[in-house]
Amino acid sequence: MSDVRLTLPDGDQPAFLRIAEAIVAEIRRGRLQPGQRLPGTRALAVQLGVHRNTVTAAVRELRAQGWVRVHPRGRTEVASLPAAPVPAPRVPPAAPPFRVAPVAWPDLQPQWPPGTLVLAGGRPDLRQLPVDELGRAWRAAVRHSRGRILDYGAPEGHPRLRAAIAALLGRERGLTVGPDEVFVTRGSQQALYLVARALIRPGDRVAVERLGYPPAWAAWRAAGAELVPVDVDGEGMRVDRLEGVPGLRAVYCTPHHQYPTMVTLPAARRLALAALARERGFAVVEDDYDNEFHYRGRPVLPLAAHDVDGAVVYVGTFSKTLAPGLRLGFLVAHRDVIRAVAALRLAVDRQGDAATELAVATLVEDGTVGRHLRRMRRLYASRQALVADRLAAGLGERIAFEVPAGGLALWVRTTVEPEAWQLAAARHGVGFDVARRYHLDGTGLPYVRIGFASLDEDELVRAVDGLVASHPGLR
Repeated sequence: MSDVRLTLPDGDQPAFLRIAEAIVAEIRRGRLQPGQRLPGTRALAVQLGVHRNTVTAAVRELRAQGWVRVHPRGRTEVASLPAAPVPAPRVPPAAPPFRVAPVAWPDLQPQWPPGTLVLAGGRPDLRQLPVDELGRAWRAAVRHSRGRILDYGAPEGHPRLRAAIAALLGRERGLTVGPDEVFVTRGSQQALYLVARALIRPGDRVAVERLGYPPAWAAWRAAGAELVPVDVDGEGMRVDRLEGVPGLRAVYCTPHHQYPTMVTLPAARRLALAALARERGFAVVEDDYDNEFHYRGRPVLPLAAHDVDGAVVYVGTFSKTLAPGLRLGFLVAHRDVIRAVAALRLAVDRQGDAATELAVATLVEDGTVGRHLRRMRRLYASRQALVADRLAAGLGERIAFEVPAGGLALWVRTTVEPEAWQLAAARHGVGFDVARRYHLDGTGLPYVRIGFASLDEDELVRAVDGLVASHPGLR
């Protein structure tokens, strides 16, 4: 080590650790080679200007870490360190030596290139999220509990969030329920999966909207359900078509804003569905995924608000209200369903994120969520009007659509092949969905779905201009 001069590095760590790190750095650089002898502890102490005991402690640390070895007579030298192992090339086998059950993969959003202006329905504008309030509430939840909030908790969800949801549903959606009828989940998708597993046995028949939500179909199929498609028209699910379907175990529907067409199920069909459920003893699973966003008139109350028989399982989410990454959804159901769902969750997930649940409960209780929602309703209503007006002005009779009273998307009929328009729009840096991905049988229909919530005004202007410029009917 005669040609290597060490200096004592600055820092807050004890001096012996700083000395050890300095020697390790020289070994990593290659200036100290395996087998090379280090000066004695006295000589190093003089060189570094420290007490000999400090150098002795540094050598002990280096020895414990395997960087040096000490011979019986006190000579210290750099250890012969093995090279990092290089794994041998491996060709994965074509299949494992055991059977894997086939699983239907849900149809998720397409992966658009970076920079694409994506007009995806159902995505909120995360830039508007009250992140400071959420952060403070989360820190308070952990700090005030002295960390106990991060321990194991109830599978049904944090009691304060269950109570806050029950109060919110009573105030905003007309549901008269107690906290023990509310179950908090990691998003509405987990709620749908758990409900399907609780209600369905392999071979049971479940009616779904023929145009609908593919991840929900995946949840029912994972439970072994046979899906029975029901037609959708300008008023939503054709409830009359259910009368001739034998052996139904459940009906899954989106009555408030039918997914993806955005139409609202009228009162007559709601009453007919409730009567059929009572008469034939099947469950109605109501997915009310964006009830909060209604811009004109009063929103229609959920089916669950009029349910006196316990036939409706109501599913909601905070993904549109706040953010999908929070993974907060909920279901409201008869206590027997809640108990069954809790038992299933214990087998796969144990519980939710109690700290986040308590933080969101705090924001519901103190009015933060309510204020945020009122602001977002005004903002999204303005964005809906902007997109609708600009689309109509740019494309005229080449498209047709009704502006819904709420929701986060437009369902647009087009005179050209949707896939051709989608491909052309992608070249203009704009993405949107076509009807085929929402059809249970994958049938193509002359419709596209245009979302407007996640982009600001300038982005929406550029996106709609890209839609107009790329429309094949203008060429």
